[in-house]
Amino acid sequence: MSLQHQRIAELCEQLKLAGLGAQWPALAQDAVRDEASFADFLEKLLVSELVLRDERRTTTLMKLATMPAVKTLEQLDWSCAGGAPKAQIQELAHLAFVQRAENVVLLGPSGVGKTHIALALGQRAVIAGHKVRFISAADLMLQLAAAKAQGRLKEYFNRAVLGPKLLIVDEIGYLPFGREEANLFFNVVAKRYERASMVLTSNLPFTQWAGAFADDQTLTAAMLDRLLHHAHIVQISGESYRLKDKRKAGQAARRTTPVQ
Repeated sequence: MSLQHQRIAELCEQLKLAGLGAQWPALAQDAVRDEASFADFLEKLLVSELVLRDERRTTTLMKLATMPAVKTLEQLDWSCAGGAPKAQIQELAHLAFVQRAENVVLLGPSGVGKTHIALALGQRAVIAGHKVRFISAADLMLQLAAAKAQGRLKEYFNRAVLGPKLLIVDEIGYLPFGREEANLFFNVVAKRYERASMVLTSNLPFTQWAGAFADDQTLTAAMLDRLLHHAHIVQISGESYRLKDKRKAGQAARRTTPVQ
């Protein structure tokens, strides 16, 4: 490395221009070969820096989102999620609901793709540059209860509940909440109401939500009033794709079993 190259590398490091520092030698050679103008060379250099920053930002946001897997709508087997309203889901993928601080509630039996769709919407939001957080309802309650016991509830709300532009809560109703947990979840919904979006999944119809929230009809009605005021309800029907896979595997095994 020449002294000039070393000075440029040091300047790029000081200015936090990692993309520019890594790409400029190759881009300079391309510019000489193509007899490009200095302005063309500078433009490509700045674009390379911007691309790298976008990639770093997306990587950081994906880590912060704590999503258990990367899922996309392109990966969704619509034949298995036969009851999924495809047009509605594809419209939600444009993320206008996030900009308008609206909610999405995915309802349906286990195994029909609710979590997949929620993760896919979260991934789209991350790529769009939004801060996202994915968490199961049970884990959210554990963390809220722990924060309250440690006297850090306000801090936790500011960071983990109000911080994300999109909060995804999976499996509402899978485990019933006690009264304190129900009150804490009501506060999650109330504090995000008309301020930021939520995506929730549940295998329970709304008429059965009170049973999951300490059988408190009044609290549940007040929570649903806020949650559904600006909401898109996605009703998904069908049979669990996991059960279908097991059935297919069983059929295949029976076919290959030799006759005794």
